[in-house]
Amino acid sequence: MTDKRTIVRSVGGYLPARIMTNEELAKTVDTSDEWIVQRTGIRERHIAAEGENTSDLATAAGRKAMENAGLTIADIDLIIVATTTPDMTFPATATLVQHKLGMHHGMAFDIQAVCSGFVYAMTTADSFIKTGLARRALVIGAETFSRLLDWTDRGTCVLFGDGAGAAIVELADKDTDAKRGILASALRSDGQHWNKLYVDGGPSSTMSVGHVRMEGKEVFKHAVGMITDVVYSVLETSGYTVADLDWFVPHQANKRIIDGAGVKLGIPPEKVVITVDRHANTSAASVPLALATAVADGRIKRGDLVMLEAMGGGFTWGATLIRW
Repeated sequence: MTDKRTIVRSVGGYLPARIMTNEELAKTVDTSDEWIVQRTGIRERHIAAEGENTSDLATAAGRKAMENAGLTIADIDLIIVATTTPDMTFPATATLVQHKLGMHHGMAFDIQAVCSGFVYAMTTADSFIKTGLARRALVIGAETFSRLLDWTDRGTCVLFGDGAGAAIVELADKDTDAKRGILASALRSDGQHWNKLYVDGGPSSTMSVGHVRMEGKEVFKHAVGMITDVVYSVLETSGYTVADLDWFVPHQANKRIIDGAGVKLGIPPEKVVITVDRHANTSAASVPLALATAVADGRIKRGDLVMLEAMGGGFTWGATLIRW
């Protein structure tokens, strides 16, 4: 055990300029605004421009987080990018972000845990900081998920969008940051469920990018149970209860899943941050985008107890409890 703690210094988000509404989608696929909203809660999503890559979205979100913290790239010694849609097979998108930010020191690497990526990345950064391998990290979830979509498949194309969110985490000062920080985390995976949510392509298997394929009912069936599993695990480890939570920031995949998890956990709706209606499921970017929104509008304040949670293909799932 260590008495070192990792605090969240700042957050930031970025969404591409182009907005695609449900009405626009309904012109090209057999769906409607009413159908999408009723089943998912999604009203619109953002789509990256031609030539706008995941590293560009990640860089913009990273710059916003640094601006909000009053820091420069010289203050960062670790960049972790959680993404399922890297610019290239290699190098890591994090190294491209490192280059675009003008950073020539420290280290940068990617994490691939699909929609759970940001929670995995935050937990990884926390571990690096606690072991002394880094002092301050820029953790980013970024996706151009629209480039994995089969736009004729209404079961998937209505669900996803593009975006990026970022957080700066750093070693806590024992005197000024008393009680703040990442209190506990839980990460899980179970590869037997891989074929319930996956992309039917890859360098080794098909030498192509492929498209998202999903068994929606199966994903929904597992999601609520997996979410509650890790949330309860984190609460047990930290010694807190659901009643102690000020805010629940879940993965923004589907409002029905979010509502179901909230009901099962006994979290009042007014404590749940929901942004899925505005940007759809942005995979690894969805948790930090929701977090950045709730911090920017003043809902999440210093001292609040905040639970992050995500579940994605693999399956992977995880949760992190933070004293803001």
